[in-house]
Amino acid sequence: MHSSVLTYSQPDSPLSPGKYSRKSLDDVRSNGWLDAMKASSPPRKKLPKGSNFQVASIDYDIEEYRSFMVDYPSALDSFEEIIDRAKNKKVAVFLDYDGTLSPIVDDPDSAFMSQAMRTTVRSVARYFPTAIISGRSRDKVFDLVKLTELYYAGSHGMDIIGPFSQTPSTDHQGKETTLFQPAREFLPMIDEVFRTLVEITKDIMGAKVENHKFCVSVHYRNVEENSWTTIGQRVHDMLKNYPPLRSTHGRKVLEVRPVIDWNKGKAVEFLLESLGLNNDWDDVLPIYIGDDRTDEDAFKVLRESNRGCGILVSSVKKESSAFYSLRDPTEVMKFLQLLVNWKRPEIEGKYGEK
Repeated sequence: MHSSVLTYSQPDSPLSPGKYSRKSLDDVRSNGWLDAMKASSPPRKKLPKGSNFQVASIDYDIEEYRSFMVDYPSALDSFEEIIDRAKNKKVAVFLDYDGTLSPIVDDPDSAFMSQAMRTTVRSVARYFPTAIISGRSRDKVFDLVKLTELYYAGSHGMDIIGPFSQTPSTDHQGKETTLFQPAREFLPMIDEVFRTLVEITKDIMGAKVENHKFCVSVHYRNVEENSWTTIGQRVHDMLKNYPPLRSTHGRKVLEVRPVIDWNKGKAVEFLLESLGLNNDWDDVLPIYIGDDRTDEDAFKVLRESNRGCGILVSSVKKESSAFYSLRDPTEVMKFLQLLVNWKRPEIEGKYGEK
């Protein structure tokens, strides 16, 4: 399928930022790109002064959020129900990073997780196989998390490595080793696309382009909304020169990545198989926690097979394939702590730990 990529003819030079006609700008409106950009980036709603923190964190009307909670009940309130499903099963925990372990911030480079969250995730990894599956490059997310006990799947699961304590990060020649990289042959193309995107968005104030090794992110969180059409059109037009690549929409970000049958859901299945947990689903309960549209691929895998627990992190009403919800990273940490507190007595009693 991908052999043609190696001989694919690349454009001679980047697209010029100034060459877009009115007809061209209409394309991104008519093909649904602009609507998708807006749908994945809901505006924050200003609530009355004096609202408490929990209410102020909700972007839409209280009634809308309550109706959302009916379809996706709080994982905190439903913890006993989740634990009932987990009894006598091996639990594996999968976590997104941005918006799940760290807050969404204007500058992606400043999306730091708290020390309390880091300590909590380390505790989770002590009792359960734990992986972080992020759109960021594997190296970047590891630099932010700084825990060697975890599996890391960067670039939406296209770059996977195991815990350093179990899988050495280097081989005998000192080269880094990985578990899986299904899109390795796209690396030259991704590098070229990154340089092109930097060039064609440099005149759009607030735009930020990141190279995540196997995908490229174009952030428009700090771009004025009246320029979203322009940034969407430029990405759209550039992709016409790269048929092996496609764009997906996240929270105020466009992700350019290879057209391969791989996503966060596939990464979950691969990791479960690597852990030896993919044979008898009656004995396994995967828990996946994420906030982004790209996490829906993992939620769908768990829902369609009825073999896991998807938890959406959101303070706004949205459609999802998840079973439960948590409002923000603070609630994520509380849920993870409950999970640790539930498992700790069993492990300590079994092995005499203190």
